Amino acid sequence: MDRETYRRLYDRLVTAEDVRTVAEAEHLDEELLFVIHTHRVTRDATRRFYVLKRQVPRLASQWRRGRTILDISQEWKFPPVLTGQILLGELGVPRKKVWQAFLHPETAPDERIRREVEELLRADSIYSPAGMDRQRARGEVGEARLYAWLEKHGIGYRTEKDLRGKYAKTPDALLDQPIMFYGQKITWIESKGNFGDDVELKKNLKRQLGPYTELFGEGAVVYWFGYIDGAESPPGILLWDGETIEGLTPVPPDHPSESPSAAPSPNPVRRFGHGRAPAARRSTPDAPAAGTPP
Repeated sequence: MDRETYRRLYDRLVTAEDVRTVAEAEHLDEELLFVIHTHRVTRDATRRFYVLKRQVPRLASQWRRGRTILDISQEWKFPPVLTGQILLGELGVPRKKVWQAFLHPETAPDERIRREVEELLRADSIYSPAGMDRQRARGEVGEARLYAWLEKHGIGYRTEKDLRGKYAKTPDALLDQPIMFYGQKITWIESKGNFGDDVELKKNLKRQLGPYTELFGEGAVVYWFGYIDGAESPPGILLWDGETIEGLTPVPPDHPSESPSAAPSPNPVRRFGHGRAPAARRSTPDAPAAGTPP
């Protein structure tokens, strides 16, 4: 997706209703648009969290006088569930009980809070438990597609579960034997049930992908919903989308031809990156994740 189209969609996808409207009007995949909407909402919430936090005592007073939390969240254009978690904390509800109330509204401290929590959950498609489930399911579908592709081509691999406790960080698939792609040896593949815009690519490199190359060597990352045109692959890491990987037939390093059987991208350097090993990178603090209390 070109940057102009991505920015236009990013700016339009303010609400979940916008996702449905744009999908119907432009005949675009609704889940892709929801992913872009999620990028916008979570980044905006991270950016404005402390702006809202400074107003919490005043907002709690408004709630005590009868105003609903949903009304407050809509005025401040802040995710409903996050607004509720922040305000309930200000009202003296212990942190564990706050999150428990959003998992099981019947455990809320009183009837008014229970009704409002249920209202917040219905209004929040990202930070609610249902939103968390949707995000988790998207990731699981991507991993299943990756494993099906590996098994289709007889490529042995170990999963993150298989490697747990053996390394500080583990990819979704560590290959038993490397494969080759346009001169680069691939020893691991990471699956992302997401769209790779510039912010996402930079974040993933610092949090995960750079350390993988230090531990295991060169590898690849698959963004199943695509990535921004012109994105530069990090050195030593190939950048693929779902259509690309599922069209490939991998070859072992000692194969007479190191090229995959699928037709290459018109711009293989931009699309598939380079073969250099990356320099060490320092991790940055994580941004609040969708569905996680601040």
